Amino acid sequence: MSRKSIIIIGAGIAGLSAGCYAVMNGYDTVIFEAHDKPGGLCTSWNRRGYTIDGCIHHLAGSGPGSELYRVWQELGALEGRGMVFHDEFVRVEDPEGRAFTVYTDIDRLEQHMKQLSIADAEVIEEYTRAARRFLNIDLLAFGLLKPWQIGMKALPRIGDFIKWGKITLEDFAQKFKDPFLRKAFPVIQYGFSGIPMLIHLNFLAGCHNRTLGWPSGGSLQFARSIERRYTALGGRIHYRSRVEKILTEDNKAVGVRLSDGTEHRADTIVSAADGHTTIFGMLEGKYIDDGISKYYQAAPDYLDMSLQVSLGAARDMSREPHALALFLEDPLEVSGKKYERLDIEIFNFDKNLAPPGKTVIKAMFGASYGYWKDLRADRERYEYQKQEIARAVIDRLDKRFPGLKGQVEMVDVATPVTFENYTGNWKGLQAWMPPDGGFGTMMNGFTRSLPGLDNFYMAGQWAEAMIGISTAALSGRNLVRHLCKKYKRLFVTK
Repeated sequence: MSRKSIIIIGAGIAGLSAGCYAVMNGYDTVIFEAHDKPGGLCTSWNRRGYTIDGCIHHLAGSGPGSELYRVWQELGALEGRGMVFHDEFVRVEDPEGRAFTVYTDIDRLEQHMKQLSIADAEVIEEYTRAARRFLNIDLLAFGLLKPWQIGMKALPRIGDFIKWGKITLEDFAQKFKDPFLRKAFPVIQYGFSGIPMLIHLNFLAGCHNRTLGWPSGGSLQFARSIERRYTALGGRIHYRSRVEKILTEDNKAVGVRLSDGTEHRADTIVSAADGHTTIFGMLEGKYIDDGISKYYQAAPDYLDMSLQVSLGAARDMSREPHALALFLEDPLEVSGKKYERLDIEIFNFDKNLAPPGKTVIKAMFGASYGYWKDLRADRERYEYQKQEIARAVIDRLDKRFPGLKGQVEMVDVATPVTFENYTGNWKGLQAWMPPDGGFGTMMNGFTRSLPGLDNFYMAGQWAEAMIGISTAALSGRNLVRHLCKKYKRLFVTK
C-alpha cells in the first residue's frame, strides 16, 4: 500500500495531536506553522525572568483515574513533567474579611461550608451529594468514546445531567440563606456567569479525583513535549511558514500555498488553524453552508478571560491561595465596564515560572474585541489604557497584600488584539457552541469537514465548536482514526 501524505496547517495542540497519530499510523506528514513556536493558544511567554501562562487552568486527564490520561501518554505530553493537584479550587473573599474556600476534597468542603452557615446544611448537603455522584463519570473523556459507549455510561446519570444542566450557579446560590454564600457561590467557576451546575460539578469531581491538575512548566512547555514526540516519531514542522491559500482542483483539496509563494501538495489537507481564517481566508468562503455562515456572522464581540494583567512580584506568596476571587470595596473600570471583583491566579505552585522567592500574579477580565481594536488604531492611547488598567489592579491588590505595589517588577497586559496578533485567532476568539448545537454537535462536531470539498478536514476547537486542551487533542486523534477507517487501516496509538 502506498504511503499516504498529509499536510497539517497549524502546530497547536490539535495539529500536533493529528500529526503524532498520523505518523504512528504510517502517514507521511508535515506541519506548517505561522508562528516560531508550537502550541497555538496553549502558550506562555517570558518577561524579565518571569513566565506568563496564557492558557491552562485545569488540565483534563492529568491523573491515571481519567481515560484521557492515556491520550497524554500517547502524545508524550507527560514525560518528565510533574503534575500539581490543588487542595483548593478557589477562595472567595469580601471586603469584610469573610472567606469561602472551595476545597477540592468534597468532605472537607462540606464541613467548611457548614461552619460558614449551619442554617444552610440541607442545601450544602444537596450540593456535595451531587458532586459525589459525578466522581465515577468523566464527561471530559467522552470524546474518546463511540456514541453507544457514551449512551451506556450516561444512561445511569441521565437524570443528573438533565437536572444540573438546567440550573446555573446563580440559580443554585439563591437557595442559600447566608447572604455571603449567596454572593460568593456564583463566582467559583473561574468567575464566569451563567455556568451550568453540571459543568462545575464535573470540575469539582475531577479535582477531588486528582484527574484535573496543572502540568509543571505551564502551557508552552506542555506543547513542546508533544512537539518532541511528533518529531521523534519522524514528523516534520516548518515554523514561520504561513499558509495563505489551500489549493483545490475539481473541489478536492490538493495542497497549500505559503506566504513565500511556494506550493506543497499532499493526498489530504488538514487545517488545525483558526476557523474563520481557514474557511473565509485560505478557502475564500467557497465551501460553506447557511449554518457556517450564520455561525461566524454571530461571532461575539465580548469574551470572558480575554484580557489579562500579569505581574511579576519580588515576594514569596507560597502561603497564599492559588486562585482568589476578591470582591472589591472600590470597583474598577475596564473596557468601559465596571468590575466589583478581581479574579486572580497566584502561580505560587510552580517554581519554574519565577525566580526563587518571587511570584507571577495574573488578573483575568472579560473584554470587548471591538473596544481594544479601535484603541489599537492609536498606539499611544492603547498603551496608556493598558498601563491604567495595570495600575488599577496593582492598587487594589496592594490592599489585600500590603506592600505589593513596591514589589512589582514586571507588568504585562494582553488584550484580545494581543491574542489575535500572536496566535492568529480571528478577533482573539475561542470557539462557541452554535445556537442549534447541543448533543449533536458534541457527537459530530461542527466543521470537521466542509460541504462540497473532498480530501480536506479540520481539527481543533473550530472543528468541534468546543473549547479545551483535551478537546483539541481528541479532535486530532479522532480525525486520524477516521482516516484509518476510510483507508481500511488498523488505527494504532504507539
